[in-house]
Amino acid sequence: MEQERAKRLLVAAQREVLERAGALDDAFDDVVAALRDSNADDEHDTEGQTIAVDRAMADALRRGARDQLQRIDAALERLDEGTYGVCANCGRPIGDERLEALPTTTLCVDCARRAAG
Repeated sequence: MEQERAKRLLVAAQREVLERAGALDDAFDDVVAALRDSNADDEHDTEGQTIAVDRAMADALRRGARDQLQRIDAALERLDEGTYGVCANCGRPIGDERLEALPTTTLCVDCARRAAG
């Protein structure tokens, strides 16, 4: 894949994830505030249970966004180092179609299949 194309894809993905992460942070803060303002006993109050579940879900989504940002940053680093698009396992080029679909991937299709079992 052409380096400029790869960089555009990765930067666009990074921007999207940062926007989503900001919205998730706001949602998480709202849920935490609702939980704090609630006198709910999670064991006996169904609303308290809902707030706790919302908090857990928002936190999981935030962690997922942070993980995705780390993968994007690592891919941008590989791009700068000249190793982007090279399979970390076998050293062969990763196909353009795979990089288009999964721009942060580090494995070619064959190695990914083997790793999946």
